[in-house]
Amino acid sequence: MKNLILLFVSVLFVQFSSAQVRVGVKAGLSTTDIAPEQLLINNLNDLQTLKVSVAEANYGTQFGLFLQAKMGKFFLQPEVLFNSNSVDFAINDDSGTTSDILTEKYQHLDIPILMGFKLGPLRLQGGPVGHLFLNSKSELFDIDEYDQKFEQLTYGWQAGLGLDLWKFLI
Repeated sequence: MKNLILLFVSVLFVQFSSAQVRVGVKAGLSTTDIAPEQLLINNLNDLQTLKVSVAEANYGTQFGLFLQAKMGKFFLQPEVLFNSNSVDFAINDDSGTTSDILTEKYQHLDIPILMGFKLGPLRLQGGPVGHLFLNSKSELFDIDEYDQKFEQLTYGWQAGLGLDLWKFLI
């Protein structure tokens, strides 16, 4: 079994050593697609129930670095991206009237490892992504009995279609 693993790693090393490698900077806009159900917060001090719902998922920024190793028509592209997003929440009281719009801002580090296929200037890519929570600032803490629970590291997937124009990857 050790010999089989050593052979596999050796073949990958030979492939990567003969690969064309590109290093670059990545920047863009991002947004989060969230559609949670309405949250109910019971305020124990005055026995009022507040309903919290997503009013708008705003656009945020992302920037980072990538490395792309091409092996024929296939490529491997690990990335490290810093993301910053914000979400506006509508706060409704018992009567259903919107009393306030509060904002929550998130910062996280995404580490995708994309694999793909290149056909001419087009790229089709996908792969796993690690999502590392860094920080958040929230106006929701002004509500009694509100508490955040973020996991430090979550996993997901990412897929996309790209276009290579001269030295730019879109």
